[in-house]
Amino acid sequence: MAKNHTRYIFSMGELKRKDNSIAFVNEKGNFYIPIEDTRELYCLNEVSFNTKFLDFISRARITLHLFNYHGNYSGTFYPKDTYISGDLTIKQSYAFVENRLVIAKSIVLAISKNIHEVLYHYYRHDTKELKPYLDWLKNDVVKFLEKELTIEQTMFIEGQIWHRFYDSFKHFLPEDFVMNKRVKRPPDNPINALVSFGNTLLYTKTISAIHQTHLNQSISFLHSPREGRFSLSLDLSEAFKPIIVFKTIFDLVGRKQLQVAKHFDKDLNFALLNEAGKKIFINAFETRINETFMHPKLKRKVSYKQCLKLDGYKLIKHILEEREFVPFLLKEKQ
Repeated sequence: MAKNHTRYIFSMGELKRKDNSIAFVNEKGNFYIPIEDTRELYCLNEVSFNTKFLDFISRARITLHLFNYHGNYSGTFYPKDTYISGDLTIKQSYAFVENRLVIAKSIVLAISKNIHEVLYHYYRHDTKELKPYLDWLKNDVVKFLEKELTIEQTMFIEGQIWHRFYDSFKHFLPEDFVMNKRVKRPPDNPINALVSFGNTLLYTKTISAIHQTHLNQSISFLHSPREGRFSLSLDLSEAFKPIIVFKTIFDLVGRKQLQVAKHFDKDLNFALLNEAGKKIFINAFETRINETFMHPKLKRKVSYKQCLKLDGYKLIKHILEEREFVPFLLKEKQ
């Protein structure tokens, strides 16, 4: 049986092994999680466990993602690494030295194209104020990236792309969800809270996807490898943010399934999703990332989550075979 399910734990409690199952124990009782079809566990509150439990889920090849009470990502425990390739790590390091800028530019261009595709949907539905944003993304960004740039200049262009994207929200989102400026830690308003939570979920999904390849998580191309995180996951998640994170946000807000007064913690100035809000967001996020479509090259249906791993394989082919690296593009569906 394929291990496809992601399980989310929202309450405080304890995780432990019980016979050949996972038991979550709190004041409400014991809740059992089947291991046969579980790939990932997300702990979105303070949860305790011991090394016996970690050994159990490692042998079951289950990845554990940990968040603190305020929803900030703490870290990931994943099974003993059976995908390490010394040869690929050496060549990945060489690609960083020799070809970093080419790969970084490809990622930034993919971000721009996917944001254009997302905004074009609203432009077609009579939000004509988006035309200057669309023109800038389609014309100016391409011209900028064709120039000889440093990695710092490339990252500056990426920052400008996101800045203009955030600015466009005022034309199609309710006033409660308009972003004045991007604030990460801690978020200072509902839209920042949604973006931070969604980006973190996508980041952890990308960690899991890269773990299934032979790539080294610490050697990245757009983001600095010295950032002390799984920086390659930051790289490969970027092109998917407009498609998965922001489309999820826009759909939930547009349909009023998420509301400031009902789904955000008022004691924290509405800058943190409450448990009900997290459940709504996660359900929509999982639906989106597991949505399938016909892949034009593979000639079979794949999900966006599978495409995260496919982008890892594209990068491997670039490193080993010098094929052009083109991250996932929504318009081409590949």
